[in-house]
Amino acid sequence: MKSGFVSIIGRPNTGKSTLLNSIIKEKVAIISSKPQTTRNLIQGIYNEEDTQIVFVDTPGIHKPIDKLGVALNDQAYYSINDVDIVLLVVDASVPYGKGDQFIIDKLQDVDKPVFLILNKIDKMTDNEILLKINEYKDLYEFAEIIPVSALKSDNTDRLISVLKNYLPDSVKYFMDGETTTSELDFRLSELVREKIFIHTNEEVPHSISCKLIGYEEYDDIVKIYIDIIVDRDSLKKIIVGSNGQMIKTIGYEARLDMEELLKKKVYLELYCKTIKKWREKDKYIKDLGYLINTDE
Repeated sequence: MKSGFVSIIGRPNTGKSTLLNSIIKEKVAIISSKPQTTRNLIQGIYNEEDTQIVFVDTPGIHKPIDKLGVALNDQAYYSINDVDIVLLVVDASVPYGKGDQFIIDKLQDVDKPVFLILNKIDKMTDNEILLKINEYKDLYEFAEIIPVSALKSDNTDRLISVLKNYLPDSVKYFMDGETTTSELDFRLSELVREKIFIHTNEEVPHSISCKLIGYEEYDDIVKIYIDIIVDRDSLKKIIVGSNGQMIKTIGYEARLDMEELLKKKVYLELYCKTIKKWREKDKYIKDLGYLINTDE
């Protein structure tokens, strides 16, 4: 029996969550075109008869501008310590930059196999892919370099096949039917946050968080109540929208995803509330489920 833990790290917006969903073949992590969509360590569980791989999706590593940003980076670094293999996911369709070098520098003392995953190859020619492989292979001693398109699930089967060669002999950590360790209340609140990312611009999605405050299940319906937390009243007006249209759209689209997840009709009620400067306050960062480094 081969099993182990694999951390997925990288800069924001490189397709880490899309890769996880593609491998698990289920939406276990929310996605959007905006960077820093993922804020928590999200585990996706891949099962075969003789193999179990627990993937840990992480927030994009970036230059933080507030305590929340520091907490997100800490979560990504923390995940490296407790896994068997690290996957560094890069957007191969864009030029190598300082952010990529920053992460590679962070990996210099890692004593476990590090795979380079060149994502978004659907945007590239074969020659461009070869050039990108040659560019990266001299920057770090990667155990493997694997080009993929997470969006199109291209070459992800090869990634799984190669990973098996590096997994230790062990036992299954989770039951065969499990696809994620994320709690249901977290998954439901994340669906609301995803819709906010999709429908709002600039700094708005990064200034909000969502928390489930009520869940009532009946024979024919589930009633769900979620708080949308913003850090200033002007953003609350944007989330609610003219005549409440924006929050209605967010709620409608989130409800459809919830019904697909729960396989039951959903009544969803959203509340938008302001907690000034919540991204700078340890109490709220912890309450909303983000790790805080207490050593600093």
